[in-house]
Amino acid sequence: MKKSTEDVFKDKDIRLTTMRILIYEYLETVTAALSLAEIEKYFHKADKVTIYRTLQTFLEKGLVHKILDENTTKYKLCAEICSQENHKDMHLHFYCKKCHETTCKDEIVFPENIDSRLQIDEIQILAKGICDKCLK
Repeated sequence: MKKSTEDVFKDKDIRLTTMRILIYEYLETVTAALSLAEIEKYFHKADKVTIYRTLQTFLEKGLVHKILDENTTKYKLCAEICSQENHKDMHLHFYCKKCHETTCKDEIVFPENIDSRLQIDEIQILAKGICDKCLK
């Protein structure tokens, strides 16, 4: 069963505000990672600093992870297992050169114990090509 926004925020120790709820619920509806500019465009009447600070809070609390592609930082909701101390971002990210969407490929996962002498918390691998939607 899907958790309510209030429960998710409580679990992540995030204070409820209207803007935080709106941004979280918007990120739940999209499949691709979004840049700050794309999120600002959707919330065009909102204060840009508030949107940025909200994303930074979400990042710090393990609610979103950031993906760097084509010199742009994009944001995507994390899996439930991510925490403030440890983002479990161990999957492939895919950037489509045609539609410019960046998506998480959760089915392509990298092992956490690549080298027992290291503690790897996050792997950022970006594959570039043409997505299945654009190939059709």
